[in-house]
This record gives sequence, structure tokens and C-alpha cells, in this order.
Amino acid sequence: EISACLVGSEMCIRDSPMDDDLDDVFRERRRLLALGYRMTGTLADAEDVVQETYLRWYRLTEAERETIANPAGWLTTVAGRVALDLLGSARHRREQYVGPWLPEPVPAELFAGAIGSRTASTPEDPLDRITLDDDVSTALLVVLEAMTPAERVAFVLHDVFAVPFDEIAEAVGRSSAAVRQLASSARRHVRENRATAVPRAEHDRVVRAFQQATRTGEVAPLLKFLAPDVELRSDGGGVVSAARNVVSGADNVARFLLGIAAKNPHFTAEEKHFGDGLGLVFRDGENVHSVMNVHVEAGVITQLWIVLNPAKLTYWNSSQ
Repeated sequence: EISACLVGSEMCIRDSPMDDDLDDVFRERRRLLALGYRMTGTLADAEDVVQETYLRWYRLTEAERETIANPAGWLTTVAGRVALDLLGSARHRREQYVGPWLPEPVPAELFAGAIGSRTASTPEDPLDRITLDDDVSTALLVVLEAMTPAERVAFVLHDVFAVPFDEIAEAVGRSSAAVRQLASSARRHVRENRATAVPRAEHDRVVRAFQQATRTGEVAPLLKFLAPDVELRSDGGGVVSAARNVVSGADNVARFLLGIAAKNPHFTAEEKHFGDGLGLVFRDGENVHSVMNVHVEAGVITQLWIVLNPAKLTYWNSSQ
């Protein structure tokens, strides 16, 4: 009966006969979802992480639970362990994926405030720890996807959720020194990506000007906002039509986008704020057809990510 409520609504949780301690445990659900999403890149996998984490909590005896001084911390580290296991199997699935695999796009406000205040670093934590806000950009998730599962878990748990290395080591079955090295390696990848980020206002200005240029139907106006070596990736998952290979070069990307627009003149584009900044949600009538995010550097777009896979658009089409 308890497990039936785990993936249910908060109303299900409140209607269950739980004491205050269990209420506190379930208040962590949104934060755990935020963790799971950063770990896995999809809401469905994040839900699986949270459900399995709560199941492990319920498998504990009452005596075992009483020995846990910080249930929120316990849930966080267990979720990391669950995510590590899931990422191992997900990597194999993604190797078989049809075309590029992209993280599921979610609006910037979905997990806003979910992390809350971070605890101070313990003395043994590295001084070069990265401080990240609640926004989760596609650019960051793409970088995380390129990491090993262990690097990703170590980085997210430590740099985002302030879990000490010793606790991460116990959760993932490695030494504290090994986990520290994993986080340091992951941090280098993230810094390389974040070093090229532009102010949000500049990002949004370029996106709006680029979208206006697409309405001309001409290649030349688009080229002003595309880097010469720009790359476009589209994720259809083999379910809907999408480019199965990366589209490279400003001219190729411009013509690809104009070709899509010409074939679908009835599509409407809606501005939406994502972790990257302004992005575009394309609708076919009431149905969300695709979501596009971009990365901007030096006044031009260097990366475009378009998600068309219906399985990664369920949030958009179920929240209308």
C-alpha cells in the first residue's frame, strides 16, 4: 500500500497515515527529482530514481531508520547510488539510440528552489568547488552526458548538492580519494563549457534576432547569427523524422532550418525560458512538436539542440 503512493501525488502522501518524520521524508521528493534529472537527463528516469530511493527507505526496519540522523542526506546519497546503477544500463541503451541522444528539455522554473540552501563545505572539500544555481542548461546536461556515470554522480552530489566526499564514497563503493578525483575531472569539463557562456540578456537578444531572421525565408539573414562551425543536433529517437547525423556548418544549418519551416508553415513558435536562456517551443496546433535550445558565444549561435522525440515532450503535452 505504501509503495503504491510513492509515484503518486502529494495528496496521496498527505492522505497516508504517516508521522511527522515520514512527512519530512516526502518533502524531499521535489529535491530528489531535481537530483535525478541532473543525473539522468530525463524526467522519466528521474522518477525511477526517486521511486527506488523511497522503496529502499521503506525496506529499512524502524530501528534502522532511527539510527539515521539526517534522513534527507540519506535519501540524497541513496539516490546517487540508484542513479549510478541506472546510468550504467542507460549508457548501453543510448549506444543503440537512433540518431543523437539529447536530454529532455524542461522549463527553467520546473525545479526552481528545489535545491535550497547548500550546506557549507567541510574543511576537506576542495576550494575550487563549482557553485551552480538551480538552472539546468542543455549545454551543461550535454557535458554531463559525456562523463562516465561515476564522474557524473560524484560531481552532481558534491558540487550541486553539497554531499561530502566521504558520504559519496560510501554510496558508490569507492574510496574518498577516488571520488575526489572523479569530481575534479568532471569539474574541468564543466568549467570548459561554462567559460564560454554569455550574459543571459545577450543570449536572449541573439535568439530573438535569429528567430526573426528565419521568418525572411532567406539564408543570408540567418548566417549573421550562426557561427561558421555551428552544429545542429536533433533527437527524434527513431520515432519521428529527425536528422540522424549532426548538421554542421552555418550554410547547412541555415538551409536545414529553412527547409523545416517551409514544410511546416502552420507551426507556431513560442518563446520559453530554459536553463540556457531563451528557447523556442514549436507547436502544431495545440500539440508541442519540438523544443529548441541554443548555445550562444560572441554574438552567434554555436550549438542548436532540437528535441522531437515524443517521449521527451510528455511534460509539454500533458501540462497544457
